[in-house]
Amino acid sequence: MLMQPVLEIHAPDDFALWPTGEHEAWGYLALNGQLTPAEVGTAVWRLTDVNDVDPDEDDERGPRPEDPLGAFLHGLLTMPDLFAPGGLRVTDPVTGTVFTPGCCTGLEEWRAWLDVTDGSGSAWFGHDPDARVEWVGRTVKLTQDADDENSPVIELPPDELRRLLAGAEQDLRDFLALAASWAERQLPEHAAAVTAALARALDLEPGPALGSELSPEPPA
Repeated sequence: MLMQPVLEIHAPDDFALWPTGEHEAWGYLALNGQLTPAEVGTAVWRLTDVNDVDPDEDDERGPRPEDPLGAFLHGLLTMPDLFAPGGLRVTDPVTGTVFTPGCCTGLEEWRAWLDVTDGSGSAWFGHDPDARVEWVGRTVKLTQDADDENSPVIELPPDELRRLLAGAEQDLRDFLALAASWAERQLPEHAAAVTAALARALDLEPGPALGSELSPEPPA
């Protein structure tokens, strides 16, 4: 079973502030420590672009800087709640079934998967399709579209889900380390701020990583 943190992506048009790669429109880019510099550039562009929100007149974030780079980075660096479109994609290599995040969910919410293993026993990951994960008996059930009785389903033991989550978090941390090195080369004056913003967007604030040694019990 494979779990990957994925970012909904498309190729930027006429973007020249740093190098980016070419990607299928509205596909997914798996984030890990093995991306090329161009792929990292595309991921950072996407996270910056989707959070490029104009400040209000009395916004505490302050006005945009006048320089093009500072202006483009302003939302990423100042928005209190960042959005990272995508989520965790799970693939069953035996059946070929793939569970993908639905619309309006993001990687900043990836820890909601812990609601399944450690909390309520269920979590929602977007709509169209209505992607849901829930604890049923002794099994975790991943339903691609809860509104479709014929929806593809993946089932796995809860302890395996916990191990998969730990691996997905490591992929995110590896990507963040790669992006930090990329930022030092491409955006030296903004590297620290951009790295900190990416950590917030991916919910990787300092703290212990998920352990893979736990075997959770079903929620009460």
